[in-house]
Amino acid sequence: MNTAPNPSASALPTSVEPPHCSPISPVVPVAPTGPAPRTPPETPTVGPCTSGEEQPSVPPKSRERKWQGAPRPVPRPADRSAALFMLGSALGFAAMVVFIRLASSSTPSTEIAFFRNFFGLLTLLPITLRPGQPFPRTRHIGRYLLRTSIGLTSMLCAFWVIAHLPLAQAVSLSYSAPIFVTLGAVFLLREVVRIRRWAAVVAGFGGVLVILQPWGHAFTPAMLVAVLAALLTATVSIQNKQLAQLDPPETVVLYTYLFWVPMSLPLALWQWQWPAGLGWLWLIGTGIFGTLGQLLWVRALRIGEVSALQPISFIQLPVVVLFGWWLFDETPDRWTPIGAAIILAANTYIARREARLASEKTA
Repeated sequence: MNTAPNPSASALPTSVEPPHCSPISPVVPVAPTGPAPRTPPETPTVGPCTSGEEQPSVPPKSRERKWQGAPRPVPRPADRSAALFMLGSALGFAAMVVFIRLASSSTPSTEIAFFRNFFGLLTLLPITLRPGQPFPRTRHIGRYLLRTSIGLTSMLCAFWVIAHLPLAQAVSLSYSAPIFVTLGAVFLLREVVRIRRWAAVVAGFGGVLVILQPWGHAFTPAMLVAVLAALLTATVSIQNKQLAQLDPPETVVLYTYLFWVPMSLPLALWQWQWPAGLGWLWLIGTGIFGTLGQLLWVRALRIGEVSALQPISFIQLPVVVLFGWWLFDETPDRWTPIGAAIILAANTYIARREARLASEKTA
């Protein structure tokens, strides 16, 4: 929101006497209803608008107000709502990660992915399908088939990583997806990326290397699966950007789940194990919180700015680290938070830079 004072409002024409001496501002002026009485000759009113000319008297209520300069920026209700939606999205995804780890102790990752999609679809249907409204339609089934195939592969990789890597490492490496999105935007969308964003991309990959430590004894091939999941997630994000220009966001989310459920079932049947006891609760929580996190994320980005919302989404990391320490006795090594901080800083700069360039194009 631009809160700078309007230059045309303060530069009043010299040939026309203004109705009152204070500059135009959000403060509501009291407009005179008849001929304005003049001030007594012995007490002329001299102000910034004139150089000694008599001015109309100001009603007592307006005289009490003093010049306060430009109005202070007031957060819009949409900004507050977007921030709350993004916070809820981050907490929803954090809860999904914890439930996946809990379920992985007795359920294969392929089966977790199926139940995440199945219970997610059950959560989504009453939200997107309202009485009296037609079923959302699309003419781009082929695009959805490609998007959901890549998305399901990314999901399977990510769920496997959550089950086999420390939660702090798994989530930190997943944050490298926006860096891959920038690269994909260059090669797939033909977007122009300047030196500053390239520097942020290089810094982000430096953060990934800090976490991976490929030269150290702590490196495992499972970390490369996490990087692969981030790369596939970035590809899905680019496809979402293209689909968002063709269909409403609710349609994109709905058709994604309608494809994911039958596509993930054969893989789940290959390793099927019936859940028991609390296992059902973990699987249901995975579907519900994952879907709510996705819906809140879409709604937040619809009414807010990405550059302002992206730092809020990073709250997921400390929440997951806290639950990893509390429930699974996991303590991050010293390199994971350092690498995560580098990745998050690079992502924040890329988001702010892209928002600034977008605003310059629309100005």
